[in-house]
Amino acid sequence: MKKSSKLLALLLALTLVVSLCACNNNSSNNTSNGTKADIESALNLANIKPEWTYSENADAWTMAIVTAVTNAELPDYQGVSVCVPGAYVKGVDTDGDGTADATSGTASGNLVIDYDAKVTSTNGQVYKAATAPVIVNTGAAGYSAQSNQSAGTTYAAEGYINIACGNRGKQSTLSDGTYTGDAPSCLVDQKNAVRFVKFNILLGNLPGSVDYFVSTGGSGGGAHATMLAATSDNPAFYDYEISQGAVGVYKNSDGSYSTTVTVDGSEVALSDGMWGCMAYSAITSLAEADMALAFEYNLDPTYSFNTDFQKQMAGYLAAEYMAYINGKNLSVKEADVGFDLNADGDTDDTVALTIEYDASGHSDTNGYYGSYVDLYLSELEQSLGDYIVRLAYAEDWTWFDASGNALSDSEVAAMTDADRAEAFISGSYAKGSTGSTSGGMAGGPGGDSAGGPPDMSGDSAGGPPDMGSSGTSGDNAGEPPDMNGGSTEEVGTPDSGTTQSASSKIDSANYASFDEMLAAYQADIAEIEAGDAYGNNIVELYNPINYIGAEGTNNPTWARILMGASEGDISMFNSLNLQIAWLNAGTDAEIEWQWNGGHVPSEIFGDSLALYVDTMYGKYVDGAVQVSKVAATGQTANGTATEATGTDLSGWVSYDSASGITMTLAGAANYRTSGASKAIPGFDVMDYGQEDYVFGSSTADARHWNKYVLKVFEENKDTLASLFNAGT
Repeated sequence: MKKSSKLLALLLALTLVVSLCACNNNSSNNTSNGTKADIESALNLANIKPEWTYSENADAWTMAIVTAVTNAELPDYQGVSVCVPGAYVKGVDTDGDGTADATSGTASGNLVIDYDAKVTSTNGQVYKAATAPVIVNTGAAGYSAQSNQSAGTTYAAEGYINIACGNRGKQSTLSDGTYTGDAPSCLVDQKNAVRFVKFNILLGNLPGSVDYFVSTGGSGGGAHATMLAATSDNPAFYDYEISQGAVGVYKNSDGSYSTTVTVDGSEVALSDGMWGCMAYSAITSLAEADMALAFEYNLDPTYSFNTDFQKQMAGYLAAEYMAYINGKNLSVKEADVGFDLNADGDTDDTVALTIEYDASGHSDTNGYYGSYVDLYLSELEQSLGDYIVRLAYAEDWTWFDASGNALSDSEVAAMTDADRAEAFISGSYAKGSTGSTSGGMAGGPGGDSAGGPPDMSGDSAGGPPDMGSSGTSGDNAGEPPDMNGGSTEEVGTPDSGTTQSASSKIDSANYASFDEMLAAYQADIAEIEAGDAYGNNIVELYNPINYIGAEGTNNPTWARILMGASEGDISMFNSLNLQIAWLNAGTDAEIEWQWNGGHVPSEIFGDSLALYVDTMYGKYVDGAVQVSKVAATGQTANGTATEATGTDLSGWVSYDSASGITMTLAGAANYRTSGASKAIPGFDVMDYGQEDYVFGSSTADARHWNKYVLKVFEENKDTLASLFNAGT
């Protein structure tokens, strides 16, 4: 590892010494779930002797599901399965003598690991059993419960270890019907699965490196992949992990925590943290979601709200967001984001990020402007620019001239990046099948598509997409992807799917008056702010911004968040805020807003999760291969479409071969509001606000919790009450 990694290892070692001094012996680690020794014995795979099944087609061994903790509240949702490349395994030891007795089929016992074997990934990176990355698939689509399932063989050919874990979720109940899906249960179950696997890697029961864990997921799973990385090793979650009987985290008699496990008689630090994160459509941070989406809608004066109440709420929340962002005193290094934000001709400065307001001077964006919005616009410009550059990887698109005539094969073969850019912006093309991948979520528990999550990118038109009935774009409009292990539930209140209708003209289907709704908000939020069993505000626990760069957090080395630029489930400002926070914490953080990509977009044009992981491994691990994307060969024959179907973007997008893509903020805002296609948050057309469906109570699986919405309600009660449900 490089110097930064060596320094981290030294700090961990010092921490371990302090921890050992505090612990003295195992007797100080008694918990309600047994002693440290009891838990370690129960969760040692050498004692469990799980069932392993070999896939000849994938050359991979998959472990049957085992429970990852000793005190599982819902065992069917707190298990873990692991898939390992066959190259790392000599076979299964069924009788405990240390030799491989079974080399195929299904057998119960312990893996015999070959630490000398190598796997070369499809991108040319080289891994061994002790150095292989471990992919952690975070389920919880829509923040729902994820039942246990077997790990997929997706990444065996890449040399990665693949983990699938279950988790409790927003609709979870005990056998007596008591609700138990409160935050942070989803996240805690994923942390506990990580601890289980890392513990068994340290014991030599599993191949893989505890230093190179990567979280990945889509939608609510993308949120949890982000939160898993953002909260790495933060003690705020230890009590919840301990309550379920997790390995490697214990409370000492003096109230301090011990986070070590015994390996060959020595105490070794055990982390629940991530090295990297690949999140697809990360629906987080929820704390900002209402305000951020309202602010994004308010950048577009042409947006038509369904009711006057919605319009008024959006305006209030947008102003609240401006105050919220300006109160954070954000800044970013231009060199980190690659944009000249202060327009001084270089990228050498650190720029304060603020939102300004001037109703008359910036009427085209409802008065909003400033360096924070400049960064947002720069990211959208780059998203289109990156998409156009990647068109060199297209193979079957049809290109047309300005008169609508299809180009000849030789003309297509001779197209430059500039030619494709001009044709794309003018809409002189018909999209082919290349440029998107199909299949299940990459690295998903049962998925075997190495390219990325389901293809939700659409882009049949090239402009603001047809959002269809589901809010997704293009070819897949009308049917959201299955990101929940077979459940079709995605967003909205826990039992009824989405309530984020963009067309509803009812401000509330549950409350007859504004006062009644206000009282419900006040009661619910008072209950949450009173704290849970550990005295914590569960809403604050689920805000990753609270933990990135905070004391006690081990930030990931790298993170990448891929959002569809036509994303409808959350504002682009949310992922922007995550990137800003991570960059300032020293994490190599990248956001990609895929042009016209919808919710949970695919990796396209030759990109993949594996390519990015291999690239980061080459960048940050000493001796690793420096990986780069294979160069595009270029399209040599034109497609077969008979007419151009692209949208002409030239009214608000410009291209210059030297300066690249530029666009107007007003045009970008219009593109985003067309793509978002959701009801403006903060009122009960969605009952609990934009994506506010995760926090329940002992008797109910959803309740109001957004203190910013409540603030707007209370400060503007008279105006809002007069508009509430007025048109129903």
